[in-house]
Amino acid sequence: MGVFERFEKRIEGAVNGVFARAFKGDVQPVEIAARLQRELDAEAKLMSRDRRLVPNEFVVGLSQHDHDKLAPYSKTLSEELAGELKSHASEMGYVFNGPIMIHLQLDESLPIGRFTVESDAVAGVEADRSQLDTAAIHRSQLVLEVNGMRHALQPPGLVIGRGTDADLRINDPGISRLHAEIRVSGSGSTLHIDIVDLGSTNGIIVNGQRVRQATLTEGSRIEIGSTRMLVHAPAGR
Repeated sequence: MGVFERFEKRIEGAVNGVFARAFKGDVQPVEIAARLQRELDAEAKLMSRDRRLVPNEFVVGLSQHDHDKLAPYSKTLSEELAGELKSHASEMGYVFNGPIMIHLQLDESLPIGRFTVESDAVAGVEADRSQLDTAAIHRSQLVLEVNGMRHALQPPGLVIGRGTDADLRINDPGISRLHAEIRVSGSGSTLHIDIVDLGSTNGIIVNGQRVRQATLTEGSRIEIGSTRMLVHAPAGR
């Protein structure tokens, strides 16, 4: 029995066989599983001799009919699909940036039985509580946005890295344990912000240029590993 046959048996059992009865002729969960596996293979990016980075967030576009059929079972389906992707990644030496996320999204332009897949490698991000404090973000002249999360840029700044000693911890294999430091000095309109490489393996890129140190202003774009960041003013300022 192949991997996708095993998957089909498990997922049918998880919802009491409803997939086998309800989805004949429609988009099958096993088809989505196979397409997601191919997405990993197609998007794998070489990191080292035996490790390749692959996407961990997927958006599956479905027709109105197929979305209505699958959406009630999205939690179970996502869990089973994620399990299959982890198994395949382990066999192939693939590395995920963060937790696997699979979203079912309505696409009214699709006909019944057709679906699309979009993927991205999105790093898991953790920060100490002071960097996530809503009031601190509102008071800040500028914030650092990483994967949809905003972090206050206030003196003295913060250290970015993959290790537990970093203020902003990012689960990206391309990021060193202590990768870079954003140094903030001054106050109000005289705030001065710099980013400094802390001797990282892969370096930092600011506004498309590889640098060891750079001044950051509103609109500055930072790339560390496979993670992109943006400096901007908080909404409402």
